[in-house]
Amino acid sequence: MMRGRQLLGSPVLWVGLLFAALLLRMDALQPLLRLGFPGVEPVIYNRDSFLALFLSQLGLVAVASLAASLFGVALAVFVTRSAGRDFRAMVNALATVGQTFPPAAVLAIAVPMVGFGARPTVIALFLYGLLPIIENAVAGLEGVPHGVHEAAEGMGLSAWQRLYQVDLPLAAPVILAGVRVSVTIAIGTATIGLTLGTPIFDGLVANKLPFVLEGAVLVALFAIFTDMLFGRLERRLRPAAD
Repeated sequence: MMRGRQLLGSPVLWVGLLFAALLLRMDALQPLLRLGFPGVEPVIYNRDSFLALFLSQLGLVAVASLAASLFGVALAVFVTRSAGRDFRAMVNALATVGQTFPPAAVLAIAVPMVGFGARPTVIALFLYGLLPIIENAVAGLEGVPHGVHEAAEGMGLSAWQRLYQVDLPLAAPVILAGVRVSVTIAIGTATIGLTLGTPIFDGLVANKLPFVLEGAVLVALFAIFTDMLFGRLERRLRPAAD
């Protein structure tokens, strides 16, 4: 009974339900939107389904964020080991430069190399997502207490065993915080592709504000819902790390 009340009182549940309802039945708001925007026809974006656009955005964000997470954590591990400490400044600089490029510029450079479609967007999201992951992963790995390292060495653990059994588990909450920021950035940046950002750009071009609002609200709810899920996962990891 208590667990059911906690579930019903969870903001994550209600944000998720609202997002799903608008994603599947945006047309239910048609009477309200007609009152707010008289003379706009159609008042609901209908060139593609919002569900299809969401699934496209979800796929782009998932692929790019997974690649950025694996690559970013691997680089962080490398530059926090004795063999790679000299490369730390260079890795940080490259990640920073990657995030300062405008998404449109990344697409313009990537399209001639990889062609049109999802791949240029994935490259842009990947570059944009690296910096927070690398920064947090480095901070998390360097934040492991020296005494813990000494205890692990005293137990006879090898360098790889210390990494997988000690360093990464203890740094996991901080690393996850970086992934959380990276994914949120990716959700916003992914609007440059054939995603929930399409109604926004079509609405701007055709001067149809309802399209812009529909796309913007869905993107915002997607980002908020995802951020809330990461927040719950972080809270579950922290007690084990503390």
